[in-house]
Amino acid sequence: MEYVSGGELFDYIVKNGKLQEHEARRFFQQIISGVDYCHRHMIVHRDLKPENLLLDHNMHVKIADFGLSNMMLDGEFLRTSCGSPNYAAPEVISGKLYAGPEVDIWSCGVILYALLCGTLPFDDEHVPTLFRKIKTGIFPIPEYLNKQVVNLVCQMLQVDPLKRANIEEIKKHEWFQVDLPSYLFPSNIEQDSNVIDTYAVQEVCDKFGVKDTEVHNALLSEDPHDQLAIAYHLIIDNQRFADEAAKAEINNFFVAGSPPPKL
Repeated sequence: MEYVSGGELFDYIVKNGKLQEHEARRFFQQIISGVDYCHRHMIVHRDLKPENLLLDHNMHVKIADFGLSNMMLDGEFLRTSCGSPNYAAPEVISGKLYAGPEVDIWSCGVILYALLCGTLPFDDEHVPTLFRKIKTGIFPIPEYLNKQVVNLVCQMLQVDPLKRANIEEIKKHEWFQVDLPSYLFPSNIEQDSNVIDTYAVQEVCDKFGVKDTEVHNALLSEDPHDQLAIAYHLIIDNQRFADEAAKAEINNFFVAGSPPPKL
């Protein structure tokens, strides 16, 4: 288990209050990167909130507490009402069916608001009143927020899940794109499905105590829920993230070390 020394994002917000826009954006970009990673691997968190977002010694966000998470299956919907009330989507507190990603998007919208404002968009000590506020989707918008980020928050806090922004729309939003580190969303490089990474296969074998032929068979089966295949693709993705991060650090090093321009 990884030790994360920076504490909860919640405590950071309590200590610092509303964050500067550039800092809020940096945290939010990392959160969306992590949520996107979960969704691409068919996992919906369902309890995203600052208390479940941890900070490491470099102030990088780590998503934690997957106790209420669930696997997404094609054509199937979820109904369980779970998560923290202040961050729960309208369809969740109403007991309606939901696919999964859209409820995480709502929670991320609440988190973004909290980062920028130091308060919650929907809050009340009386839970029924809180639920009524959430279902209306009406929340105060401070005058100091710029129009771009207000537009993004409003897209994420749409009561109708069909009108709510999805991950791809968030990633393409002009506010989100500012100073976006390339390693958070590595470019999708199409790989030859016939080429199998032997290092990743060996790592799966070591972790699960299986033979390489079993991993090969799992990959050939193309079963999206096979644990060996999932582990293999997670290893490949992690390596891709690490490679992109290393490139970014090297680029930053050369930029920082460049001589100043002549005046």
